[in-house]
Amino acid sequence: MKSAHDHPELAETLRRRRFLGVAAGATAAGLLGTGTAAAAQTGTTTAAAQRGRGGPLVPRGHLGIQLYTLRDQVQSIGFARVFQELARYGYDQVEFAGYTQGSAGAITLEQLKRLMRDHGLRGIGSHVGYYSDDPKAYTFATNLTQVLDDAEALGLPNVGTASGPWRYGTTVDGWKRCAEEFNTYGAAAKARGLKFYQHNHAEEFSFATDRPDVRLYDVLLAETDPELVHLEMDIYWAYVAQYRFGRKADGSPAPFEPLDYVLRAPHRYPLFHVKDGEHDETVPDGYRMVDVGDGDIDYRRFLTAVGRTHGGRRDHHWMVEHDQPADSLTTARRSGRYLRSLRCGGRG
Repeated sequence: MKSAHDHPELAETLRRRRFLGVAAGATAAGLLGTGTAAAAQTGTTTAAAQRGRGGPLVPRGHLGIQLYTLRDQVQSIGFARVFQELARYGYDQVEFAGYTQGSAGAITLEQLKRLMRDHGLRGIGSHVGYYSDDPKAYTFATNLTQVLDDAEALGLPNVGTASGPWRYGTTVDGWKRCAEEFNTYGAAAKARGLKFYQHNHAEEFSFATDRPDVRLYDVLLAETDPELVHLEMDIYWAYVAQYRFGRKADGSPAPFEPLDYVLRAPHRYPLFHVKDGEHDETVPDGYRMVDVGDGDIDYRRFLTAVGRTHGGRRDHHWMVEHDQPADSLTTARRSGRYLRSLRCGGRG
């Protein structure tokens, strides 16, 4: 196994960022999260555990939904009625995927903000495109000022992208270039009192084509400033990646644990996408997406571990999502109810 000395630029950056907690001579396995760091960092004192026992794993004010899940309902019945249903289901927050989503009738940002307020909901974030060849497109690269203006107008504390850092290809240097652009967007957002974030899919955990022993997600984390660029872990896609990219191109093992990434730097993950999957190795992803609570991802373990980090119950927000729900309102209701049922130290 190669050591970090074989990749001096990456090793130096990792030391500078202090993200993965590896020294100059750490092995590449350290980059892959294969150690026992999770077990060491999920520990807590008996007194702290007792203080949280019996309370909800998702604190009040921290349960949200990505509105992409409900895009069919937004298009057919409009934001007002969707927000009314979400309030009935006990949601606190919404994350946008566009500010119209083909909604029934025209709507302004001020109207959206008022509808959220009227239904006791808070806008917590928004997914915006990363870049486009069209200079007029609504993306961070082409219209950064407008993107930030709109987030401010809605009172969003976070604004980010679900686009991966693929703009310059699949090499380490290509991802370094994207990371610098993300740093620029993060600095501009921070100047407005906002946080810029990136949402992952499975492919971010694949390996660089020019250096197939380096996981691309590690490059992104190492090359972005942790005070400027935050992450929204899509937990489902991270576990799909664990299945799909648990080996390198040469077939050698390269296991990783998604939770380890969060526990090493919990302050970088203000948002999470909570979706579930039934493990099924007959499909390419290794999972079939289902409503939260119906699958095999251990959300009790995940939520408990994150909740025990410093500020864990205060600083993290949990967004239900399903990419292709059979009945989106039913998915929202059932998934929210399941997450609300999970209790600290109990069976839920």
